[in-house]
Amino acid sequence: MKTYIKLVVSLVTFLVAAQAYAAGSNFVYCSEASPKIFNPQLATDGPTFNASSRVIYDRLVEFKKGATDVVPGLAESWTVSKDGLKYNFKLKKGIWFQTTKAFTPKREFNADDVIWSFDRMRLAKHPYHKVNQGTYEYFRSMGMGKLITKINKISDHEVQFVLSRRESPFLANMAMDFASILSKEYADQLTKSNKKAQIDLKPVGTGPFALTKYVKDTVIRYTAHPKYFKGVAKTKKLIFSITPEPSVRFQKLKRGECHLIAEPSPIDIEGMKKHPKINVKEMAGLNVGYVAFNVEKKPLNNSKVREAIRLALNRKAYIQSIYKGYAEVAKNPIPPTIWSYNTNVKMTEYDVKKAKALLAKAGYPKGFKISLWTLPVSRPYNPNGKKMGELIQEDLKKIGINVELKTYKWATYLEKASKGEHEMIQLGWTGDNGDPDNFLSVLLGCDAVKAGSNYARWCNKNFNKLVTDAKSLTSKKSRENLYKKAQMIFKKEVPWVPIAHAKVFRALRSNVKGYEMSPFGTESFYEVSVVK
Repeated sequence: MKTYIKLVVSLVTFLVAAQAYAAGSNFVYCSEASPKIFNPQLATDGPTFNASSRVIYDRLVEFKKGATDVVPGLAESWTVSKDGLKYNFKLKKGIWFQTTKAFTPKREFNADDVIWSFDRMRLAKHPYHKVNQGTYEYFRSMGMGKLITKINKISDHEVQFVLSRRESPFLANMAMDFASILSKEYADQLTKSNKKAQIDLKPVGTGPFALTKYVKDTVIRYTAHPKYFKGVAKTKKLIFSITPEPSVRFQKLKRGECHLIAEPSPIDIEGMKKHPKINVKEMAGLNVGYVAFNVEKKPLNNSKVREAIRLALNRKAYIQSIYKGYAEVAKNPIPPTIWSYNTNVKMTEYDVKKAKALLAKAGYPKGFKISLWTLPVSRPYNPNGKKMGELIQEDLKKIGINVELKTYKWATYLEKASKGEHEMIQLGWTGDNGDPDNFLSVLLGCDAVKAGSNYARWCNKNFNKLVTDAKSLTSKKSRENLYKKAQMIFKKEVPWVPIAHAKVFRALRSNVKGYEMSPFGTESFYEVSVVK
C-alpha cells in the first residue's frame, strides 16, 4: 500500500510539473530543499533566501544585478553624515504590499514598515521579537543590535538610522536578505486576531511575487504581484519544485519538467553541457565549505586535536572525488575571490604521520570516538555531504578516531547546530555582500556564538578585536591588514577545517531568457521569462 501511495504521489507531482511547464507564463524552479521559514530575518540559508527574500520581499537598498554595487531599492536615495553615524534614507512613494488571502493592504509602504521591521530584530520588548523563536542570527552575529542605537521617523517617506560607531560595511549590510522589509499593517492585523506566528508562515512583502501555496518538501507556488513598483514580472506563476537529489533535478531538467535547477552535481556538468536544450552557466564561487569543530566539547576544545584532524583529512582527494575538480582546496575562512584574502598563510597538507604524533601529544594516542553531522542537501560549497562524510570517516580511522555519521532534515540540521548540539559538522558559506566581515564576523565572531551562526562556538578575543576594529575603519588598506592578521589566528587555532572553494554552476533550459547568476548564490526570478 505504501509503495502504491508513493507511486500515485510521484505521478501527481510529475503531471503537475509537466502541466506547469507547458503553460508559457509559468516558470518552474527545481530547488534543493524546503525553506526553513518564510522570513529571511530568521534564517541564514540559501533555500530560505531564495524562497522568501528574493521573491516576496524588498530591501531599502539592493545589489546591482550580477554585481556587488549597492543601488536604490525601496529607498530612492540616501545621505550619510560627516561623522558616519547617521544614515538618512528617502523612501519611494507609490509602493504597495501584496494582497493575499490573509491580507489586503489599506495603505502604501512607508517609514512605519521600515522601523517596525528593524525594531522587531533589535528590541527585546518589541511585541514580535520572540515570535517564532526570534533568533535573528544575521542581525545578532553582525552586532547590528549594538550598532543601531535609534531609528528616527523624519516623515512618512524618510527614516534615519543612528549608529553607535562608524561601520564601513553598513550600507552593503542593508542590502542583505535579513534587512527585508515586512508590513507593520499586516502585523497589527495579526496581533488583533491573535495569529502573530502567521507573519513568518503566510508572508506579505512588497516583492515581485506573492506566496499562494506551500506543501512542505514538495512544492511552493507564487503569483506575480500586480502592483509591483518595478512593473509586473514577466512570469505570472512561479513554482518551486522541491527536489533534494541532484540527479533527479537533472532528469527533470532533461524531461522539461523544470526550467532551472539549483546546485547541479559536478558529476553531471559535462552531460549537461552536451545536451542540446540545456545551457550551463558558471562563475567563481564566493564561498567556502568547511568542517567545524564544536570547541565547547572535549576533546575538540584542544587545538592540537583539531590540527591533528585537519592533517588527517586528504582534502585534495575530496576535490577530485566530490567536486570533480571544479573547486580548490581551501586554507582560509574567506575565498580567494574576496579582498583581504591572505596569500601568505601556509599550511601543511595531508600528513597521517604528523597527525598521529600530534594526537598523541594532545593525550589521545589511541584516538577516540566522535560524531560528524553530514549535510542533508547539496550546496555549492559541498555537493555531496554523505560521500564527504564517508571519506572523512575513512581518513580519521587511520589515526584512531572512530567517526559516527549523523544527519537530519535541513531545517532541523540548522536549528540543532545553532544550539551547539553537534561535535563536528559539515557546513559552508556563500558571501552576501562582498565584504570580508560577512565571513569573519558572521561565522567566527564572538557575537555570532550567541546568535547561532558561529557553529564552532569559538570566541577568540584577539581575533574578535581585529575583525571588530576593521569594521570601524574607512581605509580599505587598513581594514585589509587587520583581516589578514585575523586569518593567521584562524590558521593557528583551527576552529574549522576549511575544505574547498567551489566553482558555482546553474543549468537551465535553452528557452529561458533574462536569467543571470548572482555572485551571492541567490536566485532572482523577476527578470526571467520563457520563450515558446
